[in-house]
Amino acid sequence: MSRADEIFIANCRDILTDGVWDKDLEVRPRWPDGAPAHTVKKFGIVNRYDLSEEFPILTIRRTFWKSAIDELLWIWQAKSNNVNELRTRVWDAWADENGSIGKAYGYQLGVKNHYPEGDMDQVDKVIWDLKHNPASRRIMTNIYNHADLSEMALYPCAYSMTFNVSGNTLNAILNQRSQDMLAANNWNVVQYAVLTHMFAQIAGLKAGELVHVIADAHIYDRHVPAIEEIIANPPKAAPRFIIDPAVDDFYKFTRDSFKVENYEYSEFKTKIPVAV
Repeated sequence: MSRADEIFIANCRDILTDGVWDKDLEVRPRWPDGAPAHTVKKFGIVNRYDLSEEFPILTIRRTFWKSAIDELLWIWQAKSNNVNELRTRVWDAWADENGSIGKAYGYQLGVKNHYPEGDMDQVDKVIWDLKHNPASRRIMTNIYNHADLSEMALYPCAYSMTFNVSGNTLNAILNQRSQDMLAANNWNVVQYAVLTHMFAQIAGLKAGELVHVIADAHIYDRHVPAIEEIIANPPKAAPRFIIDPAVDDFYKFTRDSFKVENYEYSEFKTKIPVAV
């Protein structure tokens, strides 16, 4: 069984069995028909993935990992906030007429700041520290900028990464304020597993643990039947993740720099409604 499957099934069963519903509260999200999108949730879920052991992608349903990487590169490489520069259409509901999501996600990573090493953005500072100051306990990014929240189409969900070098191993913590378990959980896990592999390779390190901290892990009311169907599927073995070993520059990775071999998964063709 894939470890990612095991974790996902356990999380969802815990939420469905012992979670707290918000049906007695006013909620912001709405379904396309205007009905309130209520959730059942657990607070403070912490999951650990050993990237040296396996690639944390679900097999009980398909994760479109190429599209997940496209979005990752859009945020972390291009540092973009315009959906017209993104291959997938997952952000369209939050974009304005020009395609902008405001001062969110990639925009925040691309803002230049002054450090003792010179002016650089958050991504370049991580790269500099991993290469020149790996003993630092300050290697992190944060895109939850309170001063710019009013100009963001959506507050960041996955908002902070902390990197830590132990020997020749790079470990990372992903902090997430909110997690839609059906639509986004494994999508984000795959993205930040790949990001950890990328930073490890360009710094001459090995990828170690990815720790995923979720403050509000929830399942939407209209997603419950789909979740129940998915977690009933038989898990398969995790596939093999391959990263192009020739790439030594973070900005030279492309969607074709990665392969996932022997990825077997259960089919899931139910259309998933999205609450906005």
